[in-house]
Amino acid sequence: MTDNEPARTTDRRIQAPESSADLATGITIYGCGRDEAALFSEMAPRFGVMPTITADAVSEATVEMAFGNRCVSVDHKTRVSNSTLLALRRAGVAYISTRSVGYDHIDVDYANSIGIAVENVTYSADSVADYTLMMMLMVLRNAKSTLRRTDVHDYRLSDVRGRELRALTVGVVGTGRIGAAVIDRLWGFGCRTLAYDINPTVSANYVPLDELSQRSDVVTLHTPLTPRTRHLLHRRRIEHMKDGAIVINTARGPLVDTEALVAALETGRLGGAGLDVVEGEEEIFYVDRRNKPIENRLLARLQQMPNVVVSPHTAYFTDRSLSDIVANSITNCLEFESRNQRG
Repeated sequence: MTDNEPARTTDRRIQAPESSADLATGITIYGCGRDEAALFSEMAPRFGVMPTITADAVSEATVEMAFGNRCVSVDHKTRVSNSTLLALRRAGVAYISTRSVGYDHIDVDYANSIGIAVENVTYSADSVADYTLMMMLMVLRNAKSTLRRTDVHDYRLSDVRGRELRALTVGVVGTGRIGAAVIDRLWGFGCRTLAYDINPTVSANYVPLDELSQRSDVVTLHTPLTPRTRHLLHRRRIEHMKDGAIVINTARGPLVDTEALVAALETGRLGGAGLDVVEGEEEIFYVDRRNKPIENRLLARLQQMPNVVVSPHTAYFTDRSLSDIVANSITNCLEFESRNQRG
């Protein structure tokens, strides 16, 4: 995952220091933001790696930047088409490290079929877990409407009282590294927790997903996006959630049926939502759209609602996570080359 500001270089490429010119391993980093570019330029030579860094997204038009490098790194914002994968393979690429936990922007099966291995990176689970709790509390305490009133010097109390987390039941969907970190944090608030995962791995009160969605005052999503999990919170599940329940999504937008979510919020069936990801966020998030219309009708409607907090896929974006992402992108490629040499 990358930061939201592109690298600013004259030729859209940042070269490693001259002292690294004789390094054996090369890697091309596509879609690289300014902060990432600085970290890659600093870290790569320490690992014995020559980086070619570009703000351009990976595409058939930018494949030439990978010539001579078997490893490339891509960001999570760009959907990598199969034709681009084939062009990369013809350019000699054998390994892609995506700077994200999710793979939903790459056809991994197709990549493997043409001889390209694909792996993700891990990074600080605390970044997303902290953000998840922040969004939870913001929605429960009506922070969006309170701050908007305060910004225009209206200091009256809201007509809607907030709710205390300790009195509620929180359902955590997905108990991998991030979901487990969320559960750890929830213990400190004294609330009841339920969990759902097809592969339970932590000490938690696991229940079926339908039961979790019906019993929880807060449902928070921390599962990968796959064909099986698309619209995991579908219309029927949303309709059967508790009156006044809230939805938190810091994972992937299409986990939620957004049409059904908006309908439930408009009728007052649901009490609110905290969304760091939204269906159709591509080409909207990470772009300055202040003077451009938002074509995504559902996103525009969600942002109008006083009980919905929307942020632009930024939960992961901390100094610690960015450092983890860069370091693990480099080591992923080195480990691939090491496995290949041993093989």
